[in-house]
Amino acid sequence: MRHLLLALPFALLPVIAHAAEHHYHDHHDEHASLGSHEHGVAQLDAALEGTVLEIELRSPAINLLGFEHAANSAEDKRKVADTRAQLEQPDRLFGLSAEAGCRLDEARLESPLFAGKDHEHEHEHEHEHEHEQHDAGTHSDVHAHYRYDCSAPDALTGLDLQALFEAFPGTEKIQAQVIGPNGQQGKLLRAKQAQITF
Repeated sequence: MRHLLLALPFALLPVIAHAAEHHYHDHHDEHASLGSHEHGVAQLDAALEGTVLEIELRSPAINLLGFEHAANSAEDKRKVADTRAQLEQPDRLFGLSAEAGCRLDEARLESPLFAGKDHEHEHEHEHEHEHEQHDAGTHSDVHAHYRYDCSAPDALTGLDLQALFEAFPGTEKIQAQVIGPNGQQGKLLRAKQAQITF
């Protein structure tokens, strides 16, 4: 299943390029969001295969927290804890239909700003994080991965990220890319157009 998510950005590049031919600004935003740290822009990949739904969200920390520096003050630490708590209960953020019966099997959060949490997993990727921080300077990203088991996947027609935009107003756009029973597609989502179908 993981190979589907890893392949998404590459598999969908022609789809995105074609869809954006008549929308220059969207075209620029979509490609920038695929490979760079751009404030206000996040990347979401989702794959539905059988009863398993996997979702990955990558975002600059500033979109979610309002800052990218290490949390030193009590206020910043509280904001990190609150944001982590929201990301650890993602059902509402992705607008999964109750009829699909999707149960969260796994949730993993990774970010330099979540130091002290998921220590073993972060240690496993220590060199990767150092490389990312070196490339991005002071930039910090948040990477969230979720795996669901859905008892009625046919009822899962898509994702609705309206609640995610509301929870994290620093997120202006999300480049969503999905693979599902009807193939693959990419779409640039905003608060007023926050739905993508499988």
